[in-house]
Amino acid sequence: MARLLDGRRLARRLEAQIEERVREGTARHGRPPGLATVLVGDDPASEVYVGRKAKACRRVGIHNPEHRLSAETTENELLALIADLNADAAIDGILVQLPLPGHIDKDRVIDAIGPAKDVDAFHPESVGHALLGNEAMAPCTPYGIMLLLDDADIPLAGAEVVIVNHSDLIGKPLAALLINRDATVTVCHRLTKDVAHHTRRADIVVTGTGGKRPLAASDIREGAVVVDVSTVREADGAIHGDAGPDVAGKAAWITPVPGGVGPMTIAVLLQNTVRAYRRNVGA
Repeated sequence: MARLLDGRRLARRLEAQIEERVREGTARHGRPPGLATVLVGDDPASEVYVGRKAKACRRVGIHNPEHRLSAETTENELLALIADLNADAAIDGILVQLPLPGHIDKDRVIDAIGPAKDVDAFHPESVGHALLGNEAMAPCTPYGIMLLLDDADIPLAGAEVVIVNHSDLIGKPLAALLINRDATVTVCHRLTKDVAHHTRRADIVVTGTGGKRPLAASDIREGAVVVDVSTVREADGAIHGDAGPDVAGKAAWITPVPGGVGPMTIAVLLQNTVRAYRRNVGA
């Protein structure tokens, strides 16, 4: 059976380090790091994610004011709030939970967040820095995946990596981070003619299709590393990712769902917030 890339365990270890940095920073600078969370509307999944991030902030001592706006909030009203948060010296990071209601332009909102406070690392400037090898403020889920692979001492230089996801939030930035580490990267998407042709030759398969393209044992080679980014919740409450139950019998390493990539995304968010704070206070 595959060994687990245990995101919960690694996230706990990272949180302990972050808590210590927050404690030291608060004593030295008279205030803790501040992460403002903005939630527009009442999307159930977003409510869950924001709740988890709030609990994580409390665990490590990060100040986390929440701004909950109605689904009828206009784009201009949201942009005005972001402008206020950009100007607030006690706020080091701004997180606008996605998705946004359809009448709000996501790109305009992301662009409005000051790059110094872009702890999600969605801003084009943040993405550009990561592409060029400066990962001080790297996208949370992709960087969390990199930390999981590093923690397991999985070699990346020269590795064949196939990513089944080409989104702006996961696939594209993850490909850049892997290229920075000298991996050979193939990115598949909905128009890829034969995804299994690519995944079967990969040393590492990262899959994030939201259950739209299940991954079976026959789709990977013996001893591959499988990173499952998807979280699919069934009507009966059962949770699974893209990888079928037979994959663990063939892979060398696999992320559990839940408990793999998800906790790492939040841990990196906290890490980015502390980095933004240290830069803001001149530490």
